Amino acid sequence: MSDPESTPIALPLCAFGIAEFCRRYGIGRTTAYAEIAAGRLRCLKVGKRSLVTEDDAEAWLKGLPAVGSLPKAG
Repeated sequence: MSDPESTPIALPLCAFGIAEFCRRYGIGRTTAYAEIAAGRLRCLKVGKRSLVTEDDAEAWLKGLPAVGSLPKAG
């Protein structure tokens, strides 16, 4: 029988480092820092580390401009 307190629990990420944020949202580091500098993406600092919360990442994504429909080929 295992000790419940020593069993690791898989918790969802609540904040991402810049590299993880970029990987999850398919953008480059330069773009991420440009979005932060422009005030469109909120970033928290912990020492030298920059973190983006999941809520802020989703708010940024929802705030991106929609692109019109692509024309049909043919």
